[in-house]
Amino acid sequence: MVLLILLLTACGLDAMAIVSRAAARADAFDLPGALETVRTASDCDEAAGAVEYLEGLLGAAEAVTRGGTVDSLRDVRSAVNALSKRAEGGDRRWEAASLAMRAVAAASQYERGEMTIYLAEAARIEALLVAAGLPGAPFVSVHELAGDLWMQLHAYGEARAAYVRAADVVGRKGRVRLGLARAASRLEDKTRACVEYRGLIEWWEARPRPGMPLEIAEARGHAASLACIAQRP
Repeated sequence: MVLLILLLTACGLDAMAIVSRAAARADAFDLPGALETVRTASDCDEAAGAVEYLEGLLGAAEAVTRGGTVDSLRDVRSAVNALSKRAEGGDRRWEAASLAMRAVAAASQYERGEMTIYLAEAARIEALLVAAGLPGAPFVSVHELAGDLWMQLHAYGEARAAYVRAADVVGRKGRVRLGLARAASRLEDKTRACVEYRGLIEWWEARPRPGMPLEIAEARGHAASLACIAQRP
């Protein structure tokens, strides 16, 4: 909501409506769709920053499939540079986003120590912003991203801790619920995994949402497993 008010002030009603639609797509686990949507907010500098951030996230996902080679991280490096320039204007949200992109690049190359340093500082800045009622990183918070990166490195205990922290800072959003469920499953905490997957389904069904993303299909499949059914009273 704070981000939308900021956009209304800086870019007008049209940009606010576009970003609202993009946020809904991101909320429904459709980051490519969110990027496609927010790109249409022309002549809006705030939305352009969100584009750079999402391009970095999606570029990183592609880089992982290619082994994190220098060439495959081109979009991530571009996002780091663009967001760092935005941060020079004093907006700490973009500082957090640029540090998060550096963490993404490090994770893509399995540089755990470097990733940890960047994530810690990015999350610290974002937590201060949120506590002050200001927006953090757009669409995918640094706190959610931290859990995702730990999962990527198969550090499931650290991932669960990051998602718990994300729930405290940004709330139990869909990506947080999914992360908590997946981390519990990898840690063989079957009871907690069932609880979290069922919670994700309830969150999804609480209001009309388009389509059936793979993440929700995963949750339904897990919740329908014999292990989860046996836990029901």
